[in-house]
Amino acid sequence: MFPSFEVVPAVDVQDGQVVQLVGGERGTGKAYGDPVEAAERWVEAGANTLHLVDLDGAFEGERANAAAVEAIVESVDVDLQLGGGIRTADDAIEIVDAGVDRVILGTAAVEHPEIVAEISETHPGTVMVSLDAKGGEVVVSGWTEGTGLDPAEAAARYEDEGAGAILFTDVDVEGQLEGIRREPVERVVEAVDIPFVASGGVSTLDDVRTLREVGASAVVVGTALYEGRFTLEAAMDA
Repeated sequence: MFPSFEVVPAVDVQDGQVVQLVGGERGTGKAYGDPVEAAERWVEAGANTLHLVDLDGAFEGERANAAAVEAIVESVDVDLQLGGGIRTADDAIEIVDAGVDRVILGTAAVEHPEIVAEISETHPGTVMVSLDAKGGEVVVSGWTEGTGLDPAEAAARYEDEGAGAILFTDVDVEGQLEGIRREPVERVVEAVDIPFVASGGVSTLDDVRTLREVGASAVVVGTALYEGRFTLEAAMDA
């Protein structure tokens, strides 16, 4: 997983369309077309991994864009990581067996930490725990509910549970194209030895370079790519 630093395009799906939210707020999204076309475009541009999120699933608690995900699985030949609405070990294992390389667990991992070890027992390395932070605490249910958990402490806990990677999203800067915040990222990076993937706020190539410098294994980029702030090729070169 991530043998070298990667720039991972986001393909977030809502109502069957690619959508990027601002600050994680429902209803703030801007649509960017068909998910399969977006996935194919990023792969043609050189992406080795795609970050897929079922936004409806994240908000509603059950997967709602499975058809779009299945179409992407069939259309591209790169690593895929999927989150949004995955609530049980059976769901996660079914998704991995269907061709997704990693499942991203946020709410399910917070509410039932043992799910990480349960999945990892038969499918090691396939669980990426998503720690989405807003106001300094981990939030769940589509970034709408606080948990009181410290992101760095939670990351270390899930590494012990068998997580293959940590995804950290700084929700306070997500989708705003105003840059990253280095300190929250550094705290979580330093807490774990497993691959760490950063997300949220990336707006310039300097943001990409900074995340690599602090020790991230990869960075997920959404709005900046869709809005043409920089190209995927330029980000990979950076």
